[in-house]
Amino acid sequence: MKIVQISDTHLSPVKCHFNDNWEPLRAWIEATAPDLVIHTGDVTIDGADHEDDITFSLELIGQLSMPVLIVPGNHDVGHLPGSHQPVDAQRLARWRGLAGPDYWVSDHEAWRLIGLNSLLLGFEDEEEETQFTWLEEQLQSRDRRKVAIFAHKPLFVDAPQEGDTGYWSVRPRQRQRLYDLIAGSDVALHASGHLHWAWTGEHAGAALVWAPPTSFIIDTLERPMPGERLVGAVVHTFTDASVSSEIVTVPGLTSHVLDPIVEEVYPQAAKTKPHVEAAQ
Repeated sequence: MKIVQISDTHLSPVKCHFNDNWEPLRAWIEATAPDLVIHTGDVTIDGADHEDDITFSLELIGQLSMPVLIVPGNHDVGHLPGSHQPVDAQRLARWRGLAGPDYWVSDHEAWRLIGLNSLLLGFEDEEEETQFTWLEEQLQSRDRRKVAIFAHKPLFVDAPQEGDTGYWSVRPRQRQRLYDLIAGSDVALHASGHLHWAWTGEHAGAALVWAPPTSFIIDTLERPMPGERLVGAVVHTFTDASVSSEIVTVPGLTSHVLDPIVEEVYPQAAKTKPHVEAAQ
């Protein structure tokens, strides 16, 4: 089984800065001919507040000839408590009504694929707890299948036991809950996006993959992170026993840089630095 993972397309009918990368991306996906495409979030520029961003983006993604599964990103459903767009009932309902479930399971012979909504993590509320309970059930009922998890946010940035990185990764308490659930559950892969960096690593026997964005890289607006800056995608190849992942620089994509246009695209980000340095 071959899966193409794309992430951080940042599409919009109004803010069209990165839309030009869709057609070469679509053509490359069709030529690659995966069995499935998984989008790990930030489908839109601002679906958290604009329904048209979601419908426009879904129409483009619907051009693909193979099945597509999607988990939302922070620009699709909102982010942490205290942010200028926190996840709330209205934003979740908008996404679920237009795009479908924000977390899901998909079984394929030797593999169970799990999509998580990592934007629910950090609220310590009913939505977060419901997803954790659901995840535990999916891991327990996998029926000897290996597991691959797809989410928007990575588990960590610099180190598995790092402190709170704020904007960038799963908060420590929720991260530990994920570690505890993953342990002994035959999870072979955790694949994410969000950082606009491409990287592969490993933790506790699971491969970790950060998919590159298809839209833009960031220069000095964020601190350097592991991996490399590029626009592209990931090809995951699954056998009965293992999975291998290749980060690909997709031909024809423009490597847009957010810094000079951030006030047009994300004016809020231009006013405040979104990240918090990892605790040492």
